[in-house]
Amino acid sequence: MKNKAPTPAITVFGIPNCDTVKKARLWLQDHGLAYHFHDFKKDGVPPNALARWMQAVGWEVLLNRKGTTLRKLDAALQASVTDAASAAALMQAQASVIKRPVVQWPDGRISVGFTPERFASLLP
Repeated sequence: MKNKAPTPAITVFGIPNCDTVKKARLWLQDHGLAYHFHDFKKDGVPPNALARWMQAVGWEVLLNRKGTTLRKLDAALQASVTDAASAAALMQAQASVIKRPVVQWPDGRISVGFTPERFASLLP
């Protein structure tokens, strides 16, 4: 019986056509780092993960107020996002409003967004 390959310790959450997610994934590949990609469009946002991310970085960091998805929403809906609960509800319903990528690192740390310097500083 063959052993199942170990699951990569890095998980990248995002949308495959997002330019920032593409850059992050390419950086990981270029540095020989295995990772699992979790596609928000296909697989949704894991509710337990969203709560963990919000605890780690805060809902204000996770909510992408500069993105087109949020700006296209009704003004009243945008204005209704005032706390963690309302932000979580919107992020669960509209995954595209989450700033990307969200990365879970091997030591459990969570990062949001991408710069080569930031990723290098988070390597195990």
